[in-house]
Amino acid sequence: MDRRAFIGSIAIGLLAVPIVAPAQQPAMPEIGFLGSASPAQWSPFVAAFRKGLNEAGYIEGQNVTIEFRWAEGQYDRLPAMAAELAQRRVSVIVAAGGTAAALAARKASATIPIVFSGGDDPVAQGLVASLGRPGGNVTGVTLFGSELMAKRVELLHEFLPKAGTIAVLVSADAPADTVYVKEARRAAQATRQQVEVFRVRQTRDIDAAVAAVAQAKIGALIVVPDPLFQLQRERLVALTARYAVATLFGFREFVVAGGLMSYGPSIADAYRSVGMYTGRILNGAKPAELPVLQPTKLELVINLKTAKALGLTIPQSLLLRADEVIQ
Repeated sequence: MDRRAFIGSIAIGLLAVPIVAPAQQPAMPEIGFLGSASPAQWSPFVAAFRKGLNEAGYIEGQNVTIEFRWAEGQYDRLPAMAAELAQRRVSVIVAAGGTAAALAARKASATIPIVFSGGDDPVAQGLVASLGRPGGNVTGVTLFGSELMAKRVELLHEFLPKAGTIAVLVSADAPADTVYVKEARRAAQATRQQVEVFRVRQTRDIDAAVAAVAQAKIGALIVVPDPLFQLQRERLVALTARYAVATLFGFREFVVAGGLMSYGPSIADAYRSVGMYTGRILNGAKPAELPVLQPTKLELVINLKTAKALGLTIPQSLLLRADEVIQ
């Protein structure tokens, strides 16, 4: 066989060898993150969510992707955003920042697993059948914001026993608005105080609301936990300082920013749990079989510097019970 024939036979032989295509890699699961607030304000909580996700074995960009949608405090944008995430056929929807996001996600899909972090009772809101057995495609972490209103009223009364009226600042568009107000009024009956409700819809309404509290000479204010107020944390802290209104917030982040007092659970802990639950669902767990988690620790945080600036003295009984005192 001459050289040309030999080379030709090799080429024909190579062409005859079947070409095996590389195995197709499965697409990474995608998480749809539906946020009521803004990425700037929620960055510490998103970090906590990622931490929980990592602990469940998922790292963004390596074996999972996250598609974010932020309503920036405009609740009317949530249904369209939730529908968009459902159309993308994401593996899980994380409803972050209150009941409104969770309700929008549930309306968008009855099949995609949904993990929420919400401030109010998810059973009362119709999100789950029960805390122990959610029973559908929704589970998550409840912060029971309305159920803590009685304790917040009690703390303000202990701080300012002579205050005959307590103002309550709520978001008029929040689903739990009436529940917060109802619980505050029920608690105020025990302390023989009145409750004056101030409702806001837009961020620009907050200035007028705090000014109205001061004009009415109401020295005690409770700001209910809501993403709208979380978005305007610095503004609220500055306004309550300017008008010298003793204010109790729902979360420690407000007190770290200069607010007077807070009482409530840790949001960061809640989002870490949301991340862990999301990872468990990606690993095959069913939302119907994952009990809704509740906070195991509630924090009383006091800012002494702010109290001094307002000319107020914190009772020793409160200081001794505080989990954190900021000097």
